[in-house]
Amino acid sequence: MGGSSSRDSSGRRSFRDRSGYPPAVPGYSSYPPPQSPQPPPPEQHSYAAPYPAYSSQPSGYPQPQHSSAGVRRLDRRYSRINDDFNSVEQVTDALAHAGLESSNLIVGIDFTKSNEWTGKHSFRGRSLHHIGDTPNPYEQAISIIGRTLSKFDEDNLIPCFGFGDASTHDRDVFSFYPDERPCNGFSEALSRYRELVPHLRLAGPTSFAPIIEMAMTIVEQSGAQYHVLLIIADGQVTRSVDTEYGQLSSQEQNTVDAIVKASQFPLSIVLVGVGDGPWDMMKEFDDNIPARAFDNFQFVNFTEIMSRNIPQTRKEAAFALGALMEIPSQYKATLELGILGHEVADLGKFRNSSV
Repeated sequence: MGGSSSRDSSGRRSFRDRSGYPPAVPGYSSYPPPQSPQPPPPEQHSYAAPYPAYSSQPSGYPQPQHSSAGVRRLDRRYSRINDDFNSVEQVTDALAHAGLESSNLIVGIDFTKSNEWTGKHSFRGRSLHHIGDTPNPYEQAISIIGRTLSKFDEDNLIPCFGFGDASTHDRDVFSFYPDERPCNGFSEALSRYRELVPHLRLAGPTSFAPIIEMAMTIVEQSGAQYHVLLIIADGQVTRSVDTEYGQLSSQEQNTVDAIVKASQFPLSIVLVGVGDGPWDMMKEFDDNIPARAFDNFQFVNFTEIMSRNIPQTRKEAAFALGALMEIPSQYKATLELGILGHEVADLGKFRNSSV
């Protein structure tokens, strides 16, 4: 999408240009596309060697420029959150008490092919995107996080995107609406998700770089308001068994680069893992991202939390807390760094116009 207006005068991609849209909803006469034979899911998964140890000081990424005068020091007195809650509402109150003042939600949904078999144990053998009478893991995660953060979102508009389907693969994202408008609250996000799923063709490979790049664009165009990017995915960033020890796959490298660049923005990234996993490499990925302006990335295992033998309301509270407990300190870090509500100097220096 885009055309002559797809780039602004600086040469950067606009929000509209970054958002592809698959011909995947009723009313698009060109859908469905020809179906290509899909190989059966593998019986076992082989994983390449672990991530290499990263340098503590990555090269090529400028640190935020701000003068010492007028910089608000990070006050951590109220940033610690207890871990014993009985409801999502209690977690919301705790976030407010810990210092979170305002937040805007962005949602990115994984539509890669592996969703068809990674619910074998955790979702009774069904696709993780199965639409039925009970919410699937994606619907549950959107609902819980949406309810928790809605108090902090003044306009309640949620930009929602998909990635990893046959129209985007690991190169782009698509908006939930062809005119790229955001969803009005998490209830509309859920409704639109249910409309889209039957018309999408799952594909791959998996990369989180395109959705992180889109989130940076949205933050920039909002005047550097604080945002939380919620990525819900069934698996790890694609890492071929052919990737040599100590090396990153192209999808891994692009994702790492995007996370580092995103730390120049008032943007927190929460990755929610749904399905059977395994998640060991994702946890290591969380721990081994190069030094950033602030720790802007959090991984939470939805499946593990929701399988606990506790009441449903406590499961939801535990998941919300696990996903969002770092948000107040990250929000305050953006104040300390002087990047909240201020235009990032020459964004083009920090990221390319495409992934």
